[in-house]
Amino acid sequence: MDQFREMDINTLTDNVFKLLDDDWMLITAGTLARYNTMTASWGGFGILWNRKICWCVIRPQRYTYQFMENAAAFTLSFFTDAYRSALDICGSKSGRDGDKVAQAGLTPLETAPGLVSFTQARLIIECQKIYYQDIDSRHFLDRSIDEEYPLQDYHRMYFGEVKRCLTIAG
Repeated sequence: MDQFREMDINTLTDNVFKLLDDDWMLITAGTLARYNTMTASWGGFGILWNRKICWCVIRPQRYTYQFMENAAAFTLSFFTDAYRSALDICGSKSGRDGDKVAQAGLTPLETAPGLVSFTQARLIIECQKIYYQDIDSRHFLDRSIDEEYPLQDYHRMYFGEVKRCLTIAG
């Protein structure tokens, strides 16, 4: 953990749209002994219930879903462009089928008890789960959104209160 330092989330200067849509992130839940991670580009940051929050979405068939369901907290990890191929692997392979983290060349790191990220991350956000909601297509005001769900496998949204933000030391 020496390569990271804690930072105030209020000092984050990254463009959050670029972080999510262009850079992507790894959503990770579980313990160092048993965890899973997945690449994602859908999510957000904001204020809700007077708390700083992050939210992400996971489809029920994803292996990470069961880890999120059983965890009280999760991490969102962001990387430099040098790790794009690692994110590709973590987004296209399932942890059910093998050690995709090792295949991606990433090194897991326990950032706090029950929280896992990776030594190669440039930014880690630790979140305490505070709410979840299943997406309900009956609420789509723009019906074209349903085209994202040809199998009607709607995401579950997880809202996490930001507890700690870590960045590369130095």
